[in-house]
Amino acid sequence: MNLPEINKRYSELADSNCCLSCGGAINYSNAKLGEVCVDLGSGRGTDVLRLAEQVGDKGFVFGVDISEGMIEKANRNAHKLEVKNVSFVLSELEKIDIPSKSIDVIISNCTINHAHNKPAVWVEIYRMLKPGGRFAISDIYSLDPVPEEYRTDPVAVSECWAGAVTKREYLQTIEDAGLAFVSINEESAPYDKGKIKVASFTILGIRPQTKCGCGCF
Repeated sequence: MNLPEINKRYSELADSNCCLSCGGAINYSNAKLGEVCVDLGSGRGTDVLRLAEQVGDKGFVFGVDISEGMIEKANRNAHKLEVKNVSFVLSELEKIDIPSKSIDVIISNCTINHAHNKPAVWVEIYRMLKPGGRFAISDIYSLDPVPEEYRTDPVAVSECWAGAVTKREYLQTIEDAGLAFVSINEESAPYDKGKIKVASFTILGIRPQTKCGCGCF
């Protein structure tokens, strides 16, 4: 599916009762008063509004989503609840209009696997995080490479596994971006999708305070 098709599909789901998430990354964010947070793939803004309460009036939360319908719905929800310390950004994940080294916490639920250029997304996560900043990401990985026939299949895309990569590739991409993998805090048993098996997990990590030229931390 191309970007206009994805935008159309998820805009149509903005006012539905469909659950669009595969995890509970916010439960591991440990957002503190005064912190600045980002939710990648923020959808209707549910987690953004929860984070906004956790960080308080002196903190701030950005929600980033590719769907115009989801951004509109999220803004309506924030206005209805009179939440002021949030902003919803219409953007692809590979290039986001948020200042470098400005974010304390980044969360995401079942979104990065949709990105066409996953290494670029993780480079953006590194760029946005302050040194010492942290991430909590819930996503889906595949036990074997996803067959090409599913990459653009609407059902596989909507079930959030068409763009999945293997666990080894996923964690290597994080490391290659300069981030430090910390732990896997949740991980499901593998389950069947199409001709392969996939699993979901929630991973925690940080942007190290320093990075030496040889690539070690």
